[in-house]
Amino acid sequence: MNKEKFYITTPIYYPSDKLHIGHAYCTVATDAMARYKRLRGCDVMFLTGTDEHGMKIEDKAKEAGVTPKQFVDNIVEGPRGVKDLWKLMNISYDRFIRTTDDYHVKAIQRIFRKMYDNGDIYKGTYKGKYCKPCESFWTESQLVDGKCPDCGREVIDAEEEAYFFRLSKYADRVRHLLEDTDFLEPRSRVNEMVNNFIKPGLEDLCVSRTSFTWGIPVDFDPGHVVYVWVDALSNYITALGFMNDQYHDYEKYWPADVHFVGKEIVRFHSIIWPAMLMSLGEPLPKKVYGHGWLNFGGEKMSKSRGNVVDPYILAEMFGVDALRFFMLRTFPFGSDGNFTNELLIQTINTDLANDLGNLVSRTTAMAEKYFGGDLPAGGELTEADRELKVLADEATANYERQMEAFQFSNALAEAWRLISRANKYIDENAPWVLARDEARRPRLLAVMKNLCEAIRVSAILIAPVMPDTAEAIFQRLGVPTDGRVWDAARYDLETDGWWKTVTGDPLFPRIDVDKALAQLEQAKAEAAKAALPDLEIEPYTEEKVDFDTFCKSDFRAVKVKDCQSVKKSDKLLRFTLDDGTGVDRQILSGIAKWYKPEELVGKTLVAIVNLPPRKMMGLESNGMLISAVHTEKGEEKLNLLMVDDAIPAGAKLC
Repeated sequence: MNKEKFYITTPIYYPSDKLHIGHAYCTVATDAMARYKRLRGCDVMFLTGTDEHGMKIEDKAKEAGVTPKQFVDNIVEGPRGVKDLWKLMNISYDRFIRTTDDYHVKAIQRIFRKMYDNGDIYKGTYKGKYCKPCESFWTESQLVDGKCPDCGREVIDAEEEAYFFRLSKYADRVRHLLEDTDFLEPRSRVNEMVNNFIKPGLEDLCVSRTSFTWGIPVDFDPGHVVYVWVDALSNYITALGFMNDQYHDYEKYWPADVHFVGKEIVRFHSIIWPAMLMSLGEPLPKKVYGHGWLNFGGEKMSKSRGNVVDPYILAEMFGVDALRFFMLRTFPFGSDGNFTNELLIQTINTDLANDLGNLVSRTTAMAEKYFGGDLPAGGELTEADRELKVLADEATANYERQMEAFQFSNALAEAWRLISRANKYIDENAPWVLARDEARRPRLLAVMKNLCEAIRVSAILIAPVMPDTAEAIFQRLGVPTDGRVWDAARYDLETDGWWKTVTGDPLFPRIDVDKALAQLEQAKAEAAKAALPDLEIEPYTEEKVDFDTFCKSDFRAVKVKDCQSVKKSDKLLRFTLDDGTGVDRQILSGIAKWYKPEELVGKTLVAIVNLPPRKMMGLESNGMLISAVHTEKGEEKLNLLMVDDAIPAGAKLC
């Protein structure tokens, strides 16, 4: 019997050097969906990976003093990198793609050429606005206050020879796809795409760059590299073997059942991606689901804003399952959610410690006390037990509907409806009272078996979100393998011979709120301190200088006309400076260790110009350039004071 196929993807992530809980949100949701489908017996392909090309990667690598490949290798494969985070968060992906993988590179070249051969890619000149962090092109009218409408950061003017994709050719087909089908959800995303991009007129898309080299070369025009979004979007099919021999799963799994993506990249997935597939003549994915953001303090989590939440710290303090549960229980998947530490702790204490943890602890403790943990056959059922069964079956059916609609929060609410009812069932039936009367022992047995059954069904429902917790519950109840699968997620009052319970530590110990918040603040402060360079600053001079003496020093802006190394000296550089007098000024400075002469030509520096001349290596130096000096990680560092080039030579600093 062939299993139902289910192909689900996260977007492939830019390999950030500061991963935060927002990065994990989409992938945890995707993992929960993949686990749910596996639980249902589906043949699942869960794809994730990293998007590793583009100008911003090239720039960051230069800043770090490494090659772009070394930069991405470290962040993807290194300690606390992308793969480390997915391991921490218990992500059960089936395949991980990197856009630097050889097979993907070759496939992208073939995809680009096919669209070119189809007449959908042509050569021209790009002139417009470009957001480097988002790798996005924008028209002037699409900017918001002159800045990128997605991230709010500055854009740069870009003009270069480029290839263009005839996106406008597919405008009507894409609009029909968005407006007349359920291809894109939630529905609010459709209105955004149509009103903001389709109705104003869909312009052809620039799909190659010549201003940088870190990308996949266009094989028939090597001066060009493929635009990163063409490169990145195609991963969903190249990872299955499309136009490559690495894998052979394309016919089996494509089209994808759903792409989960953040709302900031819905435009690429719901407009550009289907148009590319139309050009290639390939089937479209069945659905794109654009979820909201996890915000912190009302703003999207961002390294540049300094409001990132470290998942490693949270997981160590509260556990991975608690963190996964909080993200999917607290925030509706299609909407934004405001993350706070207080809300996280409150959710753990209320839902996990009080409700679920307490239910499991009380039940297993009573089963141990009254029956030695071994619940035999038999028992006296009542109508109250039937009512619990009806509620359990209803909650399971509702859970299924909500999961199929990607409404994780609502699905978990159904599981908690059963958990809450089971807690109330304990109070209504008072097993401790029944235990006092030997004649009531059959009823006591039925109550305990009903509680175990309610917990077993609840554990199946929470397993996609909290797999380790579900496994721990199954073990404490002694549930056999065939009682842990989806087909067994039906309440069975006649179940006998399963219940061999054991007690254990609380699944979720109650958290001291004030203590935990203080620990989080301390961890945040320590992380911020660790991120600072190991600096040693020269001690301040205690001797005071009177104002008149200070005013005698003549600080001037000077322009570097020429800079040369001094022969027979490994320290000195000889500067020829424009000081605004019309006569070149020569100053020697011992900074050769930190600067190359050619780097300084054209810079505007600051010099004291009224010092008496002095000879250095037989050359006369007339003044002193101003620098800042400090020690970093045991090594002395020096930086020349550079000022705005708009300041004219000779301007006096005061």
